[in-house]
Order: sequence, then C-alpha cells, then structure tokens
Amino acid sequence: MFLAQVHVTYKPSILDPQAEAIKNAMHRLEFNQVTAVQQGKYFEITLDVPTVQQAEKQIDAICDQLLANPNMETYRYQVKELANQ
Repeated sequence: MFLAQVHVTYKPSILDPQAEAIKNAMHRLEFNQVTAVQQGKYFEITLDVPTVQQAEKQIDAICDQLLANPNMETYRYQVKELANQ
C-alpha cells in the first residue's frame, strides 16, 4: 500500500484572489515582510497497488482527471510506501 500526498496550486500566471486577500490581511496585521502568498488544496490518497510506479501512474491520472484543472492549476505529489498493516 502507498500513500500519495498531493498539493494542487494555481499556475504562476493565474491570479489567486483568495491568496491576495490573505496577503492583504497579513499586511493589515502589520506582517509587512510577507511579499507573496500561495494557497491551494492538499490531499492524502491511499492506494492498494503492488508498486510505486503503479501508484504514481494512478495519481497522475487522478490529478489530471479530477483534482486539478490543467488550464489553471498545477500539482505535485510524493508517494510513500506504507508499513504492512
């Protein structure tokens, strides 16, 4: 079994209004050293497959088809093998 930790964020060219609102709130709270904020989605997905290659192939498909909008978002992930349960 494998655990995939997936992070989905906007592409750098896409304006992220929620992140801008968070940055502005930080400045109002006098955290003026903050120059950029990026927010996103985080998922933990457990897969029951025999190899890390199969886990990565499935995670790529899941991200491309469901979790990320390829026009606006990018994703990255890390796959870890879970100890025998």
